[in-house]
Amino acid sequence: MIPADYHLHTRLCGHASGEPEEYLAQAARKGIPEVGFSDHLPLYFLPPGKTIQGYAMREDELSLYVDLVQKCAQKSPVRVRLGIEADFIPGYEESLAALLSSYPFDCVLGSVHFIEGWGFDNLAEIEEYGRRDINRVYEQYFALIQQAALSGLFDVMAHPDLVKKFAFRPTGDLSPHYEATARAFKKAGVCAEVNSAGLRYPAKEIYPSPSLLRCLFKHGVPVTMGSDAHCPDQVGAGLEQAVRLIKEAGYTEIALFSRRKRRFIKIK
Repeated sequence: MIPADYHLHTRLCGHASGEPEEYLAQAARKGIPEVGFSDHLPLYFLPPGKTIQGYAMREDELSLYVDLVQKCAQKSPVRVRLGIEADFIPGYEESLAALLSSYPFDCVLGSVHFIEGWGFDNLAEIEEYGRRDINRVYEQYFALIQQAALSGLFDVMAHPDLVKKFAFRPTGDLSPHYEATARAFKKAGVCAEVNSAGLRYPAKEIYPSPSLLRCLFKHGVPVTMGSDAHCPDQVGAGLEQAVRLIKEAGYTEIALFSRRKRRFIKIK
């Protein structure tokens, strides 16, 4: 049984397809009792008039997104949570906090997709890996995800080792990064997301890796889960494997959210 899928995108994020109703219909077909939509928050950190095409909803679409999800929740047999995925960019914490406080989100997913302005998980920018020291890229990524958690802005840290997406692997030992990340997450009181989307990319591995997930468990960091679906057919994709991974790491429950308050349910 898949207990929940807390990471669903819709066409409003600019790089996904499908209406909320289609995602909910697929969740119902798969017997998933609770879902969370988490489209990308408008890019609050860009200068006025500048956009990144196809990356996130426009600022004038945020209210539409909230209305769409809330209306679907009223008539869906699946429990629906209003979530959002927000990029962390150092120096813009106040702007992000103001934007997040303007809407009644159930769950805020924090993520890191940019290192010094480089969209490292964007296929269009993949050649940049050849110009960088991969060990340094990993070091920068984990420092940012830790800083994001400690900002206090997020409930869940999404795909916590996203940097492996295109299977560029470091030569150095990742254990110190894993330990520092787990300690930061624990100190911040955030959850880690077990995200199955990595199975669909060259990494061919769930985010986080088994080693990082075991480290998170050791430090008492709770988890939630999501498919990171970008079309209705991907709802729940890979989450059976995610449940197995969660249990193998030692967890017996996952976190769910309502109005940014956490509760736990047992996993079977």
